[in-house]
Amino acid sequence: MTRVIAFLRRDLLLQTSYRFAFLLQFAGVFFNMLVFYFLSTMVGAGATSYLEPYGGDYFSFVLIGLAFAGYFGVGLNSFSGNLRDAQTTGTLEAMLMTPTSLRTIILSSSLYDYGFVTLQVFVYLILGVLLFDVQLTGNIPAALLILVLTIISMTAIGIVAASFIMVLKRGDPVTWLFNSIGLLLGGVYYPVSVMPDWLQALSRLLPVTYALDAMRRALLTGATFQELMPDIVALVVFCIVLAPLSLFIFRQAVYRAKVDGSLAHF
Repeated sequence: MTRVIAFLRRDLLLQTSYRFAFLLQFAGVFFNMLVFYFLSTMVGAGATSYLEPYGGDYFSFVLIGLAFAGYFGVGLNSFSGNLRDAQTTGTLEAMLMTPTSLRTIILSSSLYDYGFVTLQVFVYLILGVLLFDVQLTGNIPAALLILVLTIISMTAIGIVAASFIMVLKRGDPVTWLFNSIGLLLGGVYYPVSVMPDWLQALSRLLPVTYALDAMRRALLTGATFQELMPDIVALVVFCIVLAPLSLFIFRQAVYRAKVDGSLAHF
């Protein structure tokens, strides 16, 4: 726990030392919401049938997508980004030579990022309720469970991306692939149901699809655990498969980098 706190303290000191950039990130939240609020006024009655499972309001729908998409971004980019920073600053090899376990190093490196995006989510939701009259009926226990499962599954994908950075140094295909298709197929900005059937089938291969669908129904319609169970079960399966697999892949990537003598190269 002392090592975990040390990672968190290091990242907090680093980020808050750039105060203006820190504050600009919250200003971006507000302007991002304004863009989609005005866009929502253009969405006509034709979209109602697609939005009905989520309460029928487009702005509320996209607000949840905007807020929780941050977790997907952190999961995909944080581990590989932090690993790249550690390579370029020369701290990676030093950390791996300490008694700290590989799992502690890779997971602790993104604690600050997850904490910050959680703060952003609260800002999104609070502004949505206070300024834009978003109605959150809220099955909070279900939403928290979905959030935990989402973080685990996206973290696993991010660790796989970091494994490619460890070996290839640049050109991580996992982050590129999931960043590209996640926004297209995951239902961040529009319901998955508007897409052709074959794209909907592909979207079911992504944890983000189940996470956003379940999160919206939990927060916007108050769906019960029983109603959310298909999405929850899908997320559990992603976690069970991806979490141990990602740690195994990362361990093999570190081993290969050590054998090749390229651990500190970038």
